[in-house]
Amino acid sequence: MWGWLALAIGSEVTATMSLRSSQGFTNLVPSVVVVVGYSFSFYALSQALVRGMPVATAYTIWCGIGISLITLLSAVLFDERPSPVQLAGIILVAIGVVTLQAGSA
Repeated sequence: MWGWLALAIGSEVTATMSLRSSQGFTNLVPSVVVVVGYSFSFYALSQALVRGMPVATAYTIWCGIGISLITLLSAVLFDERPSPVQLAGIILVAIGVVTLQAGSA
């Protein structure tokens, strides 16, 4: 189930990072990556849930890691540096993910 969640996160991040290149869905290849990436992401997330992962855990980890990776990749690839407030928000998201996971144990 964790492998499916990792695939869901990876494909969602890939799809999101392709949105800029799709140029409003006018550039074919990145547009296909966006549609296929999001579709597979939801499929993989559903597979993690079918295999017993709690919805709250799966969704929180999916969102938290996705947000963090997209922020990091955007800074590296697009020179979109997060502000200190945004960095604090990412830290709070990470704390929330850890707290939710610890609370479900």
